[in-house]
Amino acid sequence: MKNKRENFDNLVKTLSKSSEENQNSEKISKNEEKTVKISEENYKIFQKFKIKDIVFLAIISCIMLLTGAFMPLVSNIPIFGIIQICLGLQFSLFPAIGMMKVRKPGALLFMSFFSGIVLIFMNTIMFFCLLLCALIAEALTILIFRGYKSDWASFFAATLYLPLTLPFLYLWYKFFYSFTGEEGQAVSAFIGSDAGTAIGMCFAVIALCAVGAFIGVIITRELKKAGVIKK
Repeated sequence: MKNKRENFDNLVKTLSKSSEENQNSEKISKNEEKTVKISEENYKIFQKFKIKDIVFLAIISCIMLLTGAFMPLVSNIPIFGIIQICLGLQFSLFPAIGMMKVRKPGALLFMSFFSGIVLIFMNTIMFFCLLLCALIAEALTILIFRGYKSDWASFFAATLYLPLTLPFLYLWYKFFYSFTGEEGQAVSAFIGSDAGTAIGMCFAVIALCAVGAFIGVIITRELKKAGVIKK
């Protein structure tokens, strides 16, 4: 009888061990499947935006817009690129933070929309110009870096974003603004400057935006290390 009981106990233990091993192997396989799915999703260039991504980009855009609230004070100064010089630091720093956190194509476009929606009633052309420049900057970033996995991609897009507005706004005020019948109200900052000043201001804007984007990348890296911003 004792031998039978011992055999029965051993059989129960063997069965329980095998069931536990099966459960563990199932858990491991499920975890492996999840890891494969996550890695596949990360490999894709175009990814779906989550609500938390859009909320974060909207908050960053609001902060960026508030820091540029003084822009109307300098808009009529007759120097080419004066607006971009005043906005260059914050309009490259905050987009860099946004794209470092939300590493998905379309992040810069969302930020342009959120920050430019206020301008649509004051300066409609500037709103569409920001969207167009964001689209071009994102397209070039995707072609060169295949997305925002690299920190250099965020730096590149954030640096390029605002300087792209210079040629578009110049062309608009120089050649197309006269068709609106408001020639006398044209912004003198895009008409009255000489070529040397315009070229110098362009280089200054690009340099300032590069500095702002670099600071944004460094700040985001430190915030991620501190756990303030999750990867």
